[in-house]
Amino acid sequence: MSSEFDLIKRNFNRPHTAAVLGIGDDAALVQPSAGMELAISADMLVANTHFFPETDAWLIGWKSLAVNISDMAAMGAQPRWATLALALPQADENWLEKFADGFFACADQFNVALIGGDTTRGPLTISIQIMGEVPPHTSLLRSNAQAGDDIWVSGRLGDAALALAAIQGRYPLPEADIAQCSLALHQPQPRVALGLALRGLAHSALDISDGLLADLGHILERSGTGAEIWLKHIPTSKIVSAHSSSEQVQSMILSGGDDYELCFTAPPHHHDRIANITQELGLNAAVIGTITHRQQLVVRGWNDQSMTLKEHGFDHFA
Repeated sequence: MSSEFDLIKRNFNRPHTAAVLGIGDDAALVQPSAGMELAISADMLVANTHFFPETDAWLIGWKSLAVNISDMAAMGAQPRWATLALALPQADENWLEKFADGFFACADQFNVALIGGDTTRGPLTISIQIMGEVPPHTSLLRSNAQAGDDIWVSGRLGDAALALAAIQGRYPLPEADIAQCSLALHQPQPRVALGLALRGLAHSALDISDGLLADLGHILERSGTGAEIWLKHIPTSKIVSAHSSSEQVQSMILSGGDDYELCFTAPPHHHDRIANITQELGLNAAVIGTITHRQQLVVRGWNDQSMTLKEHGFDHFA
């Protein structure tokens, strides 16, 4: 049986030049680029809450880092370093090898260095702290939305929530459609390039993790504003669109979560420039509504009438 330190050395200790001192000491040492501010975020993923423990370990490894990188994208920050803490029910070396492969596939794609962490025995839990860099006064904050701003969403919403509902038996879906929608659930794609490009253009931004309405609500609360959005303008995939007459699927689009797309606000005069940026990046993006002075969130359905909503998104303690 390998020791804790053997497991770390075998699966997670890789040579890199992104840190002054990486894994192997009591603390890592990093040197931020001159004149840059440090952006720091942390996320915890717990088995049976954020992922199914039977999910392929490669995908769990990818997603655990990707959702953290998504926070950097939402801040307009360049992700640089991460730490990883793992609680494991047992030292399953095959699982760890696959998890590490998925984690580093994501890390390599977004140039993130793993610089430290910890392991312990316990219920399967993954905790990651990520650090990035952003020039002073250019961070995309939740608190800067202004009345009259366009509300944008990148990508397509609802696939992850629809896949989860189908896997859990809450919504019937053909196996091929489940497999397609599951790509969004298990392997989200952080919108780092878009976040960087939105510096100086967007007034506010965040990533959609708990559901569009819940997360947009954070922008409205921090900015002291309201919003009016149209369900028909929210971008969705062909599969989700085919089921969008269902109130259950409409709720998934609006509140399902696990999208990890960017929701951001920007003045209308930047519309064409943002549209060109998203096109150059090969991303779908759409304006779904407007920031308003009235401090309430109005959602208009297919008939343009205000919708009565039972829930706004995921709450860990609800």
